[in-house]
Amino acid sequence: MTTTQTSSSATTTAAPPTDLDLGVSGMTCASCVRRVEKALGRVPGVTAVSVNLATERARLTFAGRPDAKAAAEAVEAAGFQAERREFDLSVTGMTCASCAGRVEKALGRLPGVESATVNLATERAHVVAFAGSLEAADLVAAVEKVGYGAAPVAQGGEQAEEEARADRGRRDLRHVLIASALSLPLLAGMIGDLFGADWMLPGWLQLILASIVQFWLGARFYRAGWNAVRAGAGNMDLLVALGTSAAWGLSLYLMLTAHEGHQPHLYFEASSVLITFVLFGKWLEARAKGQTAAAIRALMDLRPATARLRRDGVETEVPVERVRVGDHVVVRPGERVPVDGRVVEGSGGVDESMLTGESLPVDKEPGARVTGGSINGDGLLVVETTAVGTETMLAQIVRMVEGAQASKAPIQRLVDRVSAVFVPAVLVVAALTLAGWWIVGGDLEAAIVTAVSVLVIACPCALGLATPTAIMVGTGVAAHHGILIKDAEALERAHALTAIAFDKTGTLTEGKPQVTDLIPADGVDGATLLRLAAALQAGSEHPLAHALRERAKAAGMAAEPVSDFRALPGRGVAGMVEGRRLQLGNARAVEEAGLQPGALAAQAEALSASGRTLSWLMEVGLIEVGEAPRLLGLVAFGDTVKESAVTAVTSLKAQGVESVMVTGDGWGAARSVAAALGIERVFAEVLPGDKAAVVATLKGEGKIVGMVGDGINDAPALAAADVGIAMATGTDVAMHSAGVTLMRGDPRLVAGAIDVSRRTYSKIRQGLFWAFAYNVIGIPLAASGNLSPVLAGAAMALSSVSVVVNALTLRGWAPPKREDVR
Repeated sequence: MTTTQTSSSATTTAAPPTDLDLGVSGMTCASCVRRVEKALGRVPGVTAVSVNLATERARLTFAGRPDAKAAAEAVEAAGFQAERREFDLSVTGMTCASCAGRVEKALGRLPGVESATVNLATERAHVVAFAGSLEAADLVAAVEKVGYGAAPVAQGGEQAEEEARADRGRRDLRHVLIASALSLPLLAGMIGDLFGADWMLPGWLQLILASIVQFWLGARFYRAGWNAVRAGAGNMDLLVALGTSAAWGLSLYLMLTAHEGHQPHLYFEASSVLITFVLFGKWLEARAKGQTAAAIRALMDLRPATARLRRDGVETEVPVERVRVGDHVVVRPGERVPVDGRVVEGSGGVDESMLTGESLPVDKEPGARVTGGSINGDGLLVVETTAVGTETMLAQIVRMVEGAQASKAPIQRLVDRVSAVFVPAVLVVAALTLAGWWIVGGDLEAAIVTAVSVLVIACPCALGLATPTAIMVGTGVAAHHGILIKDAEALERAHALTAIAFDKTGTLTEGKPQVTDLIPADGVDGATLLRLAAALQAGSEHPLAHALRERAKAAGMAAEPVSDFRALPGRGVAGMVEGRRLQLGNARAVEEAGLQPGALAAQAEALSASGRTLSWLMEVGLIEVGEAPRLLGLVAFGDTVKESAVTAVTSLKAQGVESVMVTGDGWGAARSVAAALGIERVFAEVLPGDKAAVVATLKGEGKIVGMVGDGINDAPALAAADVGIAMATGTDVAMHSAGVTLMRGDPRLVAGAIDVSRRTYSKIRQGLFWAFAYNVIGIPLAASGNLSPVLAGAAMALSSVSVVVNALTLRGWAPPKREDVR
């Protein structure tokens, strides 16, 4: 370990020095250490650097506030990797958007934190920090310092968190009921007064009832409001505490200064009913927010708690955590598959609908892969485990959905800026209202009541909930139908797509060749041509050989024996079948045999122009008699178009989205598939590395481009697109490069992803509209004296509920079906 001192002119400050630890990977020797030290020594503000090769840690001393991001960029510019670590915290006590913003700022100020995102709807904080710079306890302390509660979210701790949330819900309901019971007598007096009846309770009894509501059931607003003041900010709780305290204090003042024998109009009912409304609104809001996470809970519930392990012929039921890779697990009919694995015994249909959205069971035979969480149908399966715990497909899906729900959409930045000044602005408006009414009207009582209305009509909660609740419901329902959205940014971008570039093979087509045409020569029938060609390919693993065998199997033909089988590089294969020496090859093989296509030439040319792959079957002589070679016929192969691809292109056209095909295949095959699908624009003979250039071309035309692919060669294009959409039937590389992953190879889900994005974005805009409308309309109404405190409180309480309920209507979404397309 070595230490380097630096003397940067940027470090001359009176602030005390601060240390920052940074995990660095990729170092292999002392020269690596020296290179990292030099890179970090050049970071502005660094006064000392110590790099330890054994622990792979760098300690930096800053003359003031550490700049972890600059340090990480310096490490990575030097060719190494700054290690990062992710933390998830459960945060309690947040009530509005300004609370979430304050927690986010507190976490973001910690040395070593690269990013911090706080979600009001899920009451979660997601923090990305540089490894070694801090621990979860540091994050918890930072949250508690600004007046909120926090605890790390442990893996598998969702159950405990759900139970705690349920307990809070029951407690809040009790408080609502008690507040209602105490407030009703006060409200009855107010209603009686409106009808000219003197039902007013004695002042001392009103004081007792209102005080219980104000200082016991409303204590939460004082605590949260005080914490906000201590942190130098404001929130909804502060507004409620100030408003209700003003109404309660005014009532107490009027009661104490009233003439003997005369009871003035008191406002105890206003403070009590306000608190009751707010408590009721928060309870409804919490219930609605709980429903937004229904999709993620449904996914988590798919995980079985136990597995039936088979070892040495003995079956034992064990906790699923004890299953290891390579273990054999027995899955009986009707049971959930507990692990990801490969079928080694048995067969049957497996329901994967909760994971892929595919409604029909998928047949599984030995060698087929199964996914944990799917339901075994009618057969006994023995599965060899290939993934457990956090490595299973279900765990990865849950992580991706949780990550999307925790992320922020770009539109949220506007809301964050508004929320930062919202409460101070409302306090200013309330103060001006109080001063204006008092100065102009000379009535302090009316001025206070009007200012109270201004304080309680303000709705910062609705602003904070509009975006995250819609994102939670949208990403959750999309996952239920087999569409995994990586983050909120991809969700927001997808709604604006104007062009979709499809890779052809495996995306629009089945991705495997099939026999499309059998054209026998004169004197040969089609059945003979298929039987001999399939027999000749019996021992080959080539995709064309597999297609021939499948066609023969479908025709009910038994496999004929082949002998003296030989591969002919660049030409085809040869062998003995039924005593005949046969050869199946390309045009070169025909030419070398001295044969002419004759009457088959025109058909061969037409098939070749349409993109078909051709194989010629030749008899190159009988064993007994030295006959001349002759053509037996022509076999054409093609990649068939997915039935769902036609519906996908039609759906996209109905959405106003252009479909473009990008393929490395020749123009003949590309045009044939495009014509079958109704795609007008084609890029053919595109090298794998040039697909990203095609995406760039489309973007250069002003289009907002989505790229759909499933292979390694699609990854650069997926990354270059505005939104990359990967088929999960493809490679992990493609999935990691994409913002959206489709859990089954159905192109119709592309249109579904755009549709759910558009509907979710619409809900976000609707929620923000209502949130702003409540405030833009309500605050002036209250300030002008046209809104009583009780009505203002009811409007404020219901604003958040309406925004969340509006987002919940997304739960009924489903991808467009064939019959939906016109």
